[in-house]
Amino acid sequence: MRKILIFALLISLSGTVFAQRDGNYNYSIGVRAYNLFQLPKILDQTNSSDYTTSYLNGLMVKFNDNQIGIRISGNYYFKKDLSFKNGCDNCEIATGDVDDFWAKIGFEKNFNYSAIQPYFAVDLGFRGMNFKGKINEVNNTSTSSNTITSKRGFIATPTLGLKINPVKQISLFAECNMDFYFSYERQERTQNDAANTRTFAKFNKTETLINPLSIGIQIHLVDKY
Repeated sequence: MRKILIFALLISLSGTVFAQRDGNYNYSIGVRAYNLFQLPKILDQTNSSDYTTSYLNGLMVKFNDNQIGIRISGNYYFKKDLSFKNGCDNCEIATGDVDDFWAKIGFEKNFNYSAIQPYFAVDLGFRGMNFKGKINEVNNTSTSSNTITSKRGFIATPTLGLKINPVKQISLFAECNMDFYFSYERQERTQNDAANTRTFAKFNKTETLINPLSIGIQIHLVDKY
């Protein structure tokens, strides 16, 4: 019985030391390998709550200070072909290209020093999105228009995450977050008619975007000791 207790104590102590390894480095660099997220709403998109995936298009730098770290993160030019119903299910079909980019700065705090570390973070930053495409009426395909839409705005992101250290210099992480997006949107639409009728619209919008899963890897650099 005494041997079992001693063995359990040694495991506990080694687990604590192991978990502090990422706090022993001045900074870390990370890559988001997989992202499942919601794009901001485009025009009067009816399926704006659908999820989008991306791979290897997010970077992060973290400056470590024991349990609290300052983090700078962003994505590098996510672009996708997109088709969606606009206005209502039987109104219009929009088809085109969307690109989305963001940059954030914030802090990250671990809940404990255990081998598996849950953490939370808060990030603030900028997000921009552009859509360029064509809109056709569902019941009259001969009536169409070209559209260019842009969004720019402020973003606030609370995050919950989980981090594991398989080896000394590497951490694997998974996190979920929610984006509060306060944006200015500009819509330009040109009818494909004889007059090339052009219309403009401007809006200030607030959106809540749920990003259920992000998975990546961090590499810890420059030992403090």
